[in-house]
Amino acid sequence: METAADSLVELRSRVEAVESEAALRRWSRARAGAPRGGGRRRGEQGARRARKRGAARRHLTRLLVRRDALVAGGVDNVAGIDEVGVGPLAGPVVAAAVVLPGRVDLLGLDDSKRLRRAERERLARAVRAQCVAVGIGVVEVEEIDRLNIYHAALEAMRRAVVALCEHCQPGHLLVDARTVPGVDVAQTAVVHGDATDASIAAASIVAKVYRDELMQRLDERYAGYGFARHMGYGTAQHLCALRELGPTPIHRRSFAPVAEALRA
Repeated sequence: METAADSLVELRSRVEAVESEAALRRWSRARAGAPRGGGRRRGEQGARRARKRGAARRHLTRLLVRRDALVAGGVDNVAGIDEVGVGPLAGPVVAAAVVLPGRVDLLGLDDSKRLRRAERERLARAVRAQCVAVGIGVVEVEEIDRLNIYHAALEAMRRAVVALCEHCQPGHLLVDARTVPGVDVAQTAVVHGDATDASIAAASIVAKVYRDELMQRLDERYAGYGFARHMGYGTAQHLCALRELGPTPIHRRSFAPVAEALRA
């Protein structure tokens, strides 16, 4: 039995070591009437942490409803598909295809655009560690200019599915608001899928982190444009560098600001 004489340092170390939501709640209840302010505050913090974890679990359960319904109907290897990089003036468009495992432990999973960089990177590592399989599809600038960005994004998705099939055969594709061409797999287009479906959200995170890492490497090759900060999007800094330095080989010449810089 702990008493008020327990040091605040010891209390802090113990609450940080608690893992399960139930244990956190028991810990916080036991200290709700603690005579020391520090212990009471730690109990309140433990309760808040328990509520946050509980909300994250409920959110993850909601995101898995569509996938779980397909699995319950006898479908194996449901894959989520999403792409990133449609809007930038430079760099490739990237898509990912992800098959999540039966038991998903990805608290915090969400649309990649809603997450901070550190959280996206943490979740990308967790998705890759847990997933049944992942496939990446990349379409470079030359193809984007030749195909147009809409068809380039679809081609990136198709390539991601082809890459996924090298590791496992998907039974159904859940795609963020599109239909992947050229694949003989049943699929469902899900509007706002990256915000409402776990498999698509996982794909959006993997694709985003993969593309960001590509742009960070390209920033080292093409200094002065700030690719590592804006990832090729048309920020004020990027537009200024484009006017002053001109387009690089990784700029999309079919995009208006790049075409204007070429004419200048």
